[in-house]
Amino acid sequence: MAIADDLKKTLADPTPLYFAAGTADLAMQQAKKVPGLIEQLRAEAPARFEAVKNTDPKVVQQKAREAQEVVTAKVAEVLGALDAKIDAKKIGEQAQDLALRGVGVAAEYAVRAKETYDRVAEHGEQAVRTWRGEVSEEIVDIAVAVEPAREDAAAAEGEDKAASRKTTTRKTPAKKAAAAEQGEPAEV
Repeated sequence: MAIADDLKKTLADPTPLYFAAGTADLAMQQAKKVPGLIEQLRAEAPARFEAVKNTDPKVVQQKAREAQEVVTAKVAEVLGALDAKIDAKKIGEQAQDLALRGVGVAAEYAVRAKETYDRVAEHGEQAVRTWRGEVSEEIVDIAVAVEPAREDAAAAEGEDKAASRKTTTRKTPAKKAAAAEQGEPAEV
């Protein structure tokens, strides 16, 4: 039964669907930016093509050779330093340290991935509500939830006034006699 309950819970969870909706909504937002980028590239393209045409291939080759020489020298330097300092025990400790750091980094990325998943799913839920028009319904629901409190307060206030009217309009026989002496009309 536990497997069936887990399966029901998994199938009833809308979060993956909200994640898909959020992803689609974010993709649409980014797609709306594409025409502007195309126009920007269209405007910049002639200048870039001209710069490429005016570039001397010999200069490019020379810079590539220089970069290759610098990289080769650095690699040789690092390998030379490693040959001088090779210690199997230290290498083992460093490998273990790197592995532990890797596990920590992986755990951190897993947490970040879950947070991002939740944010995108929340965005998707809001997008679905907007698509359905439920956002306006929520506002109405909030207003209805707030209004009864105001109506209850107004009703209670109205009851208090009505109660005070009843006490002021009902006259006891003693009050009727006092009112008659003062010349007030008698109640019906």
